[in-house]
Amino acid sequence: MTEAYGVDSEVGPLRTVMLHRPGNELRRLTPRNNDKLLFDGLPWVGRAQEEHDAFAQVLRDRDVEVLYLHELLAQALGDPAARAEAVAGATEDLRLGDTLRDYLQTALTALDPQELAEALMAGVRNDEVRAGGLVTSLLAHEDFLIDPLPNLLFTRDSSLWIRDHVAVTSLAMPARVRESQLTELIYTFHPRFAGAEKVYDHSLEHVEGGDVLALGPGVLAVGVGERTTPAGVERLARRVFAKGLAHTVLAVPIAQQRATMHLDTVCTMVDVDAVLMYPNMAEEMRALAVTAEGDELHVAESEPFLVAAAKALGIDTLRRIDTGLDPVTAEREQWDDGNNTLALAPRVCIAYERTEETNQRLEESGIEVIRISGSELGSGRGGPRCMSCPVLRDPLTTA
Repeated sequence: MTEAYGVDSEVGPLRTVMLHRPGNELRRLTPRNNDKLLFDGLPWVGRAQEEHDAFAQVLRDRDVEVLYLHELLAQALGDPAARAEAVAGATEDLRLGDTLRDYLQTALTALDPQELAEALMAGVRNDEVRAGGLVTSLLAHEDFLIDPLPNLLFTRDSSLWIRDHVAVTSLAMPARVRESQLTELIYTFHPRFAGAEKVYDHSLEHVEGGDVLALGPGVLAVGVGERTTPAGVERLARRVFAKGLAHTVLAVPIAQQRATMHLDTVCTMVDVDAVLMYPNMAEEMRALAVTAEGDELHVAESEPFLVAAAKALGIDTLRRIDTGLDPVTAEREQWDDGNNTLALAPRVCIAYERTEETNQRLEESGIEVIRISGSELGSGRGGPRCMSCPVLRDPLTTA
């Protein structure tokens, strides 16, 4: 049965969200591989699970339906075509060689859907197989034949909804490429999403979900930087315009600093006309408004981001709430994901409890802040917005 889905803003009342509860993929992180797998440290997994469970419960307490990626994936893998595609994607790595690849394809295909989902997420180590052959003999016992995917925790990055279409993204970092392959399996084969139309897929130019903000109906802001390329923004703009999903795409260059990989690490919406911003970058952030002129794209001159956003939304101004007035405090709170809030509705958001000054400033601006613990969840550099993929929000308008 096909369910309702669709998102036209960052702040419309949230009804359904996709999360990923941290699991064994985090237990595979070591001091040898955590940099490669894009984690700053080794999280205490049990505590991370407790924090994530509390996050999910906050959502349920606000009448939000919580879907879990690992459950959806296992259910989708009940389809033989999904299994074949998943196994092929997991074993295409050129490091494997023919003997090991053939062994893994046979072994993975023999697993039941739940076991296969676990192997695809948590990875497969050399000492967990008995494949024989030259490659396994030359690799260390602890080397991964299929790498774990600890960043699955951040479900925002691998897919997003643009009105009633899903965009499966194209992740830039090698450690994350398979995430969007798995997400695409869910949207292609899970009965819940039968008939869901895709506006983007993982084979296209790099676009990551953390860089895409639905500022309001018909207006997208897309960060351009470490993860999303100019070509990715152009491709996404052409596709959303062709389907009538947006009238303006704001391309927002992001100056790369250590903790500013995505647009939503420096800017998130907390009301229909209010944005939470990292003040150390806010003044220099600019945008190029992209619109459609027939089959061509029109690119406007660069303007200050808040000016371009207000124009595209058809309002006088966007209220700016800063993560602290003191530059050092602002930098600390941005590092702690103070800008990465998840709006549950206009003027209601979830934030990490440790970003005390940011949360205070939000409340002084009339925003209700629901605080959650994130001491372990934040070790991968992501906050409540990063950890959530809204599947259904109530529309802000009927347009």
